[in-house]
Amino acid sequence: MPFPVPEIDASKVVRYSIADRPSKVSTDSFAKPLSKGGSFSDFLDALPEVLQAGQLRRLIANLKESRREGRPIYWMMGGHVIKVGLGPLLRQLIDEGWVQGIFMNSAASIHDSEISRFGQTSEDVTVAIRDGSFGMAEETSVGYLKALGEGLEDGLGWGESLARWTATANHPHASMSLMAQCWEKEIPITVHGALGTDIIWQHPELKGEALGLGGERDFKKVAHLLGDLEGGAVLNWGSAVILPEVFLKAFTLARNLGARMERFSSANFDMLQHYRPRVNVLERPTSEGGQKFAITGHHEIMMPLLARALIED
Repeated sequence: MPFPVPEIDASKVVRYSIADRPSKVSTDSFAKPLSKGGSFSDFLDALPEVLQAGQLRRLIANLKESRREGRPIYWMMGGHVIKVGLGPLLRQLIDEGWVQGIFMNSAASIHDSEISRFGQTSEDVTVAIRDGSFGMAEETSVGYLKALGEGLEDGLGWGESLARWTATANHPHASMSLMAQCWEKEIPITVHGALGTDIIWQHPELKGEALGLGGERDFKKVAHLLGDLEGGAVLNWGSAVILPEVFLKAFTLARNLGARMERFSSANFDMLQHYRPRVNVLERPTSEGGQKFAITGHHEIMMPLLARALIED
């Protein structure tokens, strides 16, 4: 026979009027119907003022305010951004004045250099790793490392060395290269890598001291640029480890040397919100002020959406 359990008496619960309850959502924040033939501004205005849509609209407003005040907007990115074909869009944003600096990981620079030279990039790693051919395209690494060495000898950084190469070496697809555009428009560009993380490490031409020197110079360039971040913005696109770590240390160095960095926007765009971008790009740097935005979605959708909103004005 089951043990008897009495039912709770709900007749004396404490209740309140819904008129006294704060609600997260009201009809004022709902999406609006779309009209055929409307502008992109109409589309943005129609988005609901909740969750990711609300964050995106506030970030857009902040970026436009930074632009009006003449403050910098820095773009950090991983390799996926380049290999899904967003380079031409970023080139347009440079032309439109929405980019004052680009910080990319070394994978992004490799993809961009392949696009500039060959008009194609990205291999099937799962297939190529079976016979050890993954990353073994000779032209890719030999040309990349030669350009890096020559640039370093001329006093350039890692990013500047490759940008000069893609812009001046008569590559057949240089018009699609983001690095070439940075060189031509004098937009600061830096490249950052870690030991053994890219296909260039698999080739005999690699000189570790070159990557160390290039990395040192570019780290210091980022720290210098971040010293002017007040009133501006930094956007991280798809770098889950390298750029969040570089950003946090460069940010600390700039602040240690007296830079005021309290009022700025910090945003992370990715398919997943990883630990380092959330903590190193969003939370820690804004602890003394600033606004943080975590926007989840695919780069090939989210960047065109953001770019269209910026270019609209």
